[in-house]
Amino acid sequence: MSATSSSLFSLTPAQPLVQPRKLLQFPASLSFSASPLPSIKSNRQSNLIVCCSSQEDASKDTPIELKFPAFPTVIDINQIREILPHRFPFLLVDRVIEYNPGVSAVAIKNVTINDNFFPGHFPERPIMPGVLMVEAMAQVGGIVMLQPEVGGSRDNFFFAGIDKVRFRKPVVAGDTLVMRMTLTKFQKRFGLAKMDGKAYVGAPPLAEEDCSQSMPRDLLYERQRRRHRKLVRGHRDKFNVLL
Repeated sequence: MSATSSSLFSLTPAQPLVQPRKLLQFPASLSFSASPLPSIKSNRQSNLIVCCSSQEDASKDTPIELKFPAFPTVIDINQIREILPHRFPFLLVDRVIEYNPGVSAVAIKNVTINDNFFPGHFPERPIMPGVLMVEAMAQVGGIVMLQPEVGGSRDNFFFAGIDKVRFRKPVVAGDTLVMRMTLTKFQKRFGLAKMDGKAYVGAPPLAEEDCSQSMPRDLLYERQRRRHRKLVRGHRDKFNVLL
């Protein structure tokens, strides 16, 4: 009994199910040295430096007269003369470079020493008068208002009012005055339009204004008469159809 019990209860050490893997052994002649991983940031900085240097080299090779593109032409001076009734020496818009019908317009005025106001304003320091800058912006607003899309014509354009005028920098001979006029409110029944204007020579605006434009009362009354006649004619035609 003791032999049986000893044979039943005697335990032998269990064999491992998974044999441990042996590490790879390299010859002693091979040696490895730890090297730092390349830095992504340093690679980006080097690429940026290379790109900037290549652009600088290209800009240095480009002549200065080819670096700055010319303003586009959306409405040229001949078309402007067909829209505005102004003529020399009071036509102060040379080119329209952007135009959204009935919404806004961007135009330029090339200020040169040959302008007729420089001999008197001022002889020793030629500066474009601020009132002429306001007039030039009003003419750009007239280009917005006198287009067929808005229903205007060259005979119904008057400068009605101006508010919040600010001048931050003088305009001298040789500057290119860039003017943007945006229509903010238009009451077609009363012939009244309000616009927001800004003028630039470079990045920050040097002049700002809120101006109002209106049509003459006689033309406004004539337009109202035509509208009334059209309505009466329409009602008369409807009445004849019913009969």
